[in-house]
Amino acid sequence: MNSLQWLPIACAAGLGLSVAGCFYWLVSTAASVPAEDRSYSDVPPLGFRMLWWPIRWVAHLLQPVWPRSHLSAALVKLRLGGLDYAVGPEQFAAARVICAALSAAFFAWALASLGRPAQWWPLLAAVAAYAFPAIWLRDRILARRRDTLKTLPFFLDIITLCVEAGLNLTGALTQAVAKGPAGPLRDEISRVLRDVRAGRSRIDAMRTLADRMNEPSITNFISALIQAENMGMNLGPVMRAQSEQRRAERFARAEKLAMEAPVKLLLPLIAFIFPCTFVVMGFPIAMKFIQMGM
Repeated sequence: MNSLQWLPIACAAGLGLSVAGCFYWLVSTAASVPAEDRSYSDVPPLGFRMLWWPIRWVAHLLQPVWPRSHLSAALVKLRLGGLDYAVGPEQFAAARVICAALSAAFFAWALASLGRPAQWWPLLAAVAAYAFPAIWLRDRILARRRDTLKTLPFFLDIITLCVEAGLNLTGALTQAVAKGPAGPLRDEISRVLRDVRAGRSRIDAMRTLADRMNEPSITNFISALIQAENMGMNLGPVMRAQSEQRRAERFARAEKLAMEAPVKLLLPLIAFIFPCTFVVMGFPIAMKFIQMGM
């Protein structure tokens, strides 16, 4: 056999070795991912649970090359979103990479199946998919902040009633978790109680709550509470004053939003409602002029 006859065999052998090498690399890297103990972790959101194994694999694979500043900023945002016990910063970054890769592959496959040139569409889809988890996390943080500010006066009322009835602060927080409405604030107070049961001091757990939520209303409440405990003051009047102040702040925010509503309505009013009104009013007049001209 001459060299030309050996060429297809050599190409097939090289292709087989390449596929085998890629498969071996995938298996070895997948086996190197350490086992994860989630006994003390929260349940990740649905989108993360659907892709949890690829997320863990990509996070382990790319962990040495992630910028530390990027991971630190992601951890702060995850903490504000209440996901720091559910998703790590490396896993969140890996989820963004996987979303970008899946979106680019889907757009490339869809355009190829339709017989259209791919051009820049897969790249644009990858960029949009990479930014989507960050946008989702930002919206989650804003929603948690709105819900926290809405339910904070009610929780303070429950804690005030329990303290004035003779319970200590830990018992009052337990009753607030049991009787309060579901939401991020109840989850955060529950985390405080969980830290206290784990052996952490109550003051440190409360300060961690203030740092974790990074909300001025929560910070002011925690500061007044810690100062009252350190000075040996009665917590009832302090809690009642905090509750009244938070309720006044909520009323002021509602008034501010009500005053901003007319300004926000100007753009849709000018861009959509006024043109439609002019068309409806001017169409009969225009038809009359046309008929008169004819």
